[in-house]
Amino acid sequence: MAVPKRRVCHGRKKRRQSHQALAAPALAVDKSTKSVHRPHHVDLKTGLYGGRQVLFKDDAAGDTGGASTDTK
Repeated sequence: MAVPKRRVCHGRKKRRQSHQALAAPALAVDKSTKSVHRPHHVDLKTGLYGGRQVLFKDDAAGDTGGASTDTK
């Protein structure tokens, strides 16, 4: 079993731990909705990415396939 030969001094311990800090995640603010989201990710509240609607689209507006529901 490995045992340290000498006690590690306060300064050496702090210098070693200086690189272990957690960084806060980067956040971006949408210009139109003022919503906060991660950069280069879809905004989950509005469904926008790069100014385009990619989530929560209206399926009724773009529905062109499937069986017709008309009755004559």
